[in-house]
Amino acid sequence: MAKSRHRPRLGVFKFSSCDGCQLSLLDCEDELLAIAGAIDIAYFPEATRSDDVGHYDLAFVEGSVTTTHEAELILDIRARSSTLIALGACASSGGIQALKNGAETNAFIDTVYAHPEFIKTLDTATPISDHVTVDFELRGCPVAKHQLIELVAATLRGRKPQTPAYAICIECKMAGNVCVMVANGTPCLGPVTHAGCGALCPGYTRGCYGCFGPKETANTAALATRLADHGADKRQIQRLFSTFNTGAPAFRDEAKRHE
Repeated sequence: MAKSRHRPRLGVFKFSSCDGCQLSLLDCEDELLAIAGAIDIAYFPEATRSDDVGHYDLAFVEGSVTTTHEAELILDIRARSSTLIALGACASSGGIQALKNGAETNAFIDTVYAHPEFIKTLDTATPISDHVTVDFELRGCPVAKHQLIELVAATLRGRKPQTPAYAICIECKMAGNVCVMVANGTPCLGPVTHAGCGALCPGYTRGCYGCFGPKETANTAALATRLADHGADKRQIQRLFSTFNTGAPAFRDEAKRHE
């Protein structure tokens, strides 16, 4: 009798986040059926009720480390995973919740919650790579469906995922979009943002919000100068760089320059 082939065990974990990247995995629909046939989805709270036990060949982690429990849990997940992938902006840069970094956390808690004594949180929201070794980061808020499928397929075949390192501007050109900043003076982070969304916002004549984080060697200073030439003041430039990837060094440092 032929020996059955081992199916890699997948674990999908949620830290501080909105669940959007996990939902992107579920949104794969037909593709997910093929994926499910190639791997053993051993732990995925959004889709299954199985307990988190044993070793994982592949672990997806969505969300930033924002609580002491998460800081401890990520060490355990890393120790039990052959390959660990940070899924989305929160896991790769700290996400929108990293806006609290450097601020007075207790003041926020006292303002928002009726019973702040029940809230337990760290003073910072940090990416997974600040705590453990990450084998690959998939950008996006949320991640793109086609890149997620490529990531799973590449991992199963033992090759490096093919995700573009160029800027959103290249996707705009491929789609035939008119540059919203040149034509309309609309603030846009496209020149410094990692591609992956297919230039979704510029395709609707809106500026890029930087959902996929800074591309490699992002010249944020040059873009800030151009934004100022188009009439943006320091406050507007700071806010533009302080959204979904506010904790990414390139965006964080540029935002600080305009405080």
